[in-house]
Amino acid sequence: MKSQTIPQIDRKEKILDINYQKTCDCKTNHINCLVAKEWLKSQLGVWQFNYEKRDIRDKTQHPATFPISLSKKIIQLFTHEGELVLDPFVGSGTTLLASRDLDRNAVGFDLKKEYIDLCDERLKTETNMFSKSRQLAIQEDARNINQYFEEESISLIWTSPPYANLLNRKRKNKSRRDRNNEQLDKVEQYSQDERDLGIYSLEKFSKEFGDIYESLLPLLKVKGHCVINVPDMWWENQRITIHISIIEELRRRGYELRNTIIWDRTNIVNQIGIFGWPSNYITMGTTFEYLLDFWRPPK
Repeated sequence: MKSQTIPQIDRKEKILDINYQKTCDCKTNHINCLVAKEWLKSQLGVWQFNYEKRDIRDKTQHPATFPISLSKKIIQLFTHEGELVLDPFVGSGTTLLASRDLDRNAVGFDLKKEYIDLCDERLKTETNMFSKSRQLAIQEDARNINQYFEEESISLIWTSPPYANLLNRKRKNKSRRDRNNEQLDKVEQYSQDERDLGIYSLEKFSKEFGDIYESLLPLLKVKGHCVINVPDMWWENQRITIHISIIEELRRRGYELRNTIIWDRTNIVNQIGIFGWPSNYITMGTTFEYLLDFWRPPK
């Protein structure tokens, strides 16, 4: 599937022709297609995932990826087959691959053509002959996403956004046993585009992130979920609580926080060094991240 770079034209002409109605036979009061046994497994508040061969682990391709299995679990929990998933910061395209596996329609947006090309390449090599859904990667500023969809057409907004300017600095590898590896002194930011949230201070990031998500709220179905994957960080011996900033900002913009889930990454993190010993106790941000689950409240 080739990406679509759509010119700036009248909004009515820009609306994407993509299905957003469920194609399964689930009852109308069900929020997903899961059976009770599968539902029970998802009620634990701490999740672990493993990578598979299709996952991208090479940071030269993208500095911050998550497993396909994580994306699939989120999509299975909050959508039916045939419904529409939006990833405003699609990056390497993991959301699109997971959606294809699960027969969900999905659209991902990113500023960088390099990432859209990567999405296209992954979609070309991964096919699902039983899927009737479409997955699109579009090069566009997230601030313009609301021009592409009808109101209340999206069932799930799911992403791992650029985290303020915390990647926009040289890696010192203080938390790694082997400091002198290929990441030492590398700057792993997404871009230096002035529109990129990944180069902003936390304060500016929160404001811009809130503006984007406020514009997306009318597109989300009532009781539709919005899940954001985000870690906290240590910077200059201070804990930067990105997850708290996002919670406060989205509440101000009309979203309601429903669940906080911990993504336990200890099974996929290797060679953790001693950080802060013996005088400064610091929990390692690489060992866990937050999955913040919001929804659009009933009218």
